[in-house]
Amino acid sequence: MENKMEHINPDGLIKNSAFSQIITTEGNGKTIYIGGQNAVNGNGEIVGKNDILQQTEQVMKNLEIALKSCGVNFESLVKLSIHIVQGQNAYGAFQVSQKFLGQNPNPPIITVLYVTGLINPEFLIEIDAIAFKPEK
Repeated sequence: MENKMEHINPDGLIKNSAFSQIITTEGNGKTIYIGGQNAVNGNGEIVGKNDILQQTEQVMKNLEIALKSCGVNFESLVKLSIHIVQGQNAYGAFQVSQKFLGQNPNPPIITVLYVTGLINPEFLIEIDAIAFKPEK
């Protein structure tokens, strides 16, 4: 069986170059679930206190490390769930994340939620992800 990841943006749903509406995976491979990443660096320090843009940058770096540890990159992403504390600049955070996601012709599905708070009151954003690595 051929391994395949298909991005579907059907007529009747908005088409946007920054995200896909539906992604299916087929064949043998590994589904990778990445737990919520926040703005903590490898030394356990919070990066960008009170700055959603710096925190988003660190979160995306953390996701990049997690993906690379599984032998994939941002192009393997299927879904991102982005949790942003109410009152923060969601558009700015989205722009920072796009620097990492690049000009991928098949971007992941993205859900953005405003929340009243995260586990640490200094966290302004948290992102969890699902990726797929086809078997070769």
